[in-house]
Amino acid sequence: MNKRVYLLTIVSFVVGMVELIIGGILDLVAEDLQISLGKTGLLISVFSIVFAVMGPILLSLTAKVERKKLTLYSLVVFLVGNLIAVWSSTFSLLMVARIIAAASGSLLVVLCVTMASNIVKKEYRARAIGVVFMGISASLVLGVPIGLMLGNAFGWKAPFILIIGLTLLSMAGVALFMEKIQPKPAIPILSQIKTLKDKRILTAQLTSFLFLTGHLTLYGYLTPFLKTTLGLSGNWVSIVYLIFGVAAVAGGGLGGVASDRFGTKSTILTTILVFAIAMFVIPWSTFSFPLFLIIMVLWSMLSWGITPAQQSYLIELAPESSDIQQSLNNSALHLGIALGSSVGAFVIEKYSVEMNATVGGMFILFALATAIFSISKNREVLSVLKKKAS
Repeated sequence: MNKRVYLLTIVSFVVGMVELIIGGILDLVAEDLQISLGKTGLLISVFSIVFAVMGPILLSLTAKVERKKLTLYSLVVFLVGNLIAVWSSTFSLLMVARIIAAASGSLLVVLCVTMASNIVKKEYRARAIGVVFMGISASLVLGVPIGLMLGNAFGWKAPFILIIGLTLLSMAGVALFMEKIQPKPAIPILSQIKTLKDKRILTAQLTSFLFLTGHLTLYGYLTPFLKTTLGLSGNWVSIVYLIFGVAAVAGGGLGGVASDRFGTKSTILTTILVFAIAMFVIPWSTFSFPLFLIIMVLWSMLSWGITPAQQSYLIELAPESSDIQQSLNNSALHLGIALGSSVGAFVIEKYSVEMNATVGGMFILFALATAIFSISKNREVLSVLKKKAS
């Protein structure tokens, strides 16, 4: 496989790190800027909303721009966003930095995927796209814990300085080693949205949205949750995040195996149900750190374990518009991150961080309901088709 794919993986790693890092250093940012944890959590919500909305829009607006040039332009804007974050001394300025980084980052991820599929042979395309997405996985496993350690040692701006350095390296790599790639015709946004008229597809996308909403209601505030309920220090929080990340990536692999062996529908329903149980149990497990770790590893594995089955299910539902569904699903996931972060912020402000897991679990139950609706509708369609065939 073309080694330049790994360069694009580094870019996706950096973007993933920027999106997730605030959740780990939430309390450090809040203390330095003298704002509440709930208000600080909006930095996650706004980033995810901008990321979800601006990706398809910017892709359409830049449809005619040569891809290597566009990637470099996007990296420059991304760099500026993170430079502003380092210079930020107020919440408003940091919010501006997050918006700039989110908009450019959303375009960068799409560009990395399209460029990776263009620079390899046809038989390696799926693998190349998978490698690019591994960059985002790696940001969860390595990027966030490293950022946490830097933040605890040198202040919350230190992770952004690391990101600036990695962005500069990415710019140099793209400029020196990537070839020019001409753009392909973009699919109009309205054409993408029209595919949601199918209730099976709409509820499947809603499942992803609600699942991430429930997950981020707690995960977005995991640092204050760990410090409040378990009394962990900054270094121990970093270790917990590392364990979480490793378990999440392992869960993604196991989820793929389960989907192939037991089918996408059974895997989706079972994963969501067990995930909901884990979310509700988490607050009751904090009296014992080992017990909490066991429940957390299960929670972490399931959080990514659903992804292969969900993606496969969307392809089964709409093979003729599979590319569109993957794009819409990416937006649904990030809108879920945004809502979950906002809900988590509200719960902290009105009640306490100890309630976040329970509230998040309620959204997971809603996700289970939409999944059941989509799958039952799918079976109805299949039965109609079978009757017509007979």
